[in-house]
Amino acid sequence: MKSESAKLGKNLKRIRTEKGITQGDIVRNLGVSRSFVSNIENGKTNPTLATITKLAKSLGVSSDELLK
Repeated sequence: MKSESAKLGKNLKRIRTEKGITQGDIVRNLGVSRSFVSNIENGKTNPTLATITKLAKSLGVSSDELLK
């Protein structure tokens, strides 16, 4: 399970930086804390499916893209 969290975090950070989106932008879109977003990117937390869907939407990608 840890490797899945790490994969999600790596993809989230890669897509976010490629699109020029900051953690702050995601924080404002989702209404979560910056530490929560940071923990996801570092593979330290497992977000719910609903949160993954919201993250994908805020990045303009599919949930599949975040999880592959």
